[in-house]
Amino acid sequence: MGVDANRLAAVPILAELPEPERDELATALKEVQLDAGRNVITLDAYGTAVYFIEQGEAEVLAEDGSTYTRGPGDAVGEIAMLLTGQRTASVVARTPMRLLSLSGQDFERIRPRVPELEGSLRRLGLERAGQ
Repeated sequence: MGVDANRLAAVPILAELPEPERDELATALKEVQLDAGRNVITLDAYGTAVYFIEQGEAEVLAEDGSTYTRGPGDAVGEIAMLLTGQRTASVVARTPMRLLSLSGQDFERIRPRVPELEGSLRRLGLERAGQ
């Protein structure tokens, strides 16, 4: 499957990757479209994917009660996929959304060829986990 690698330029964490990593990642991504009000991620669920937001906005509802808004260019789901295995927040679409999804299975398949992506997502997850 995959998506056009040029679409990754709209997501800062992906735009910064070396071109070979972006090309490899593009082959593993899948487009997901969600209506407003739909769950992207559910608190305490097993983390099976990370999502990169292309269009729309989502509300992040952390287990401590804090809320954050995420929009185009942001990633969600990286904490569970790389650090905890379990979702630490719920993420709900506030508007219709278009996401690029990277499943854990596809990540494991391309992991040896995307070391900078793994490092960037891990840093983002650690930063957010400390919020």
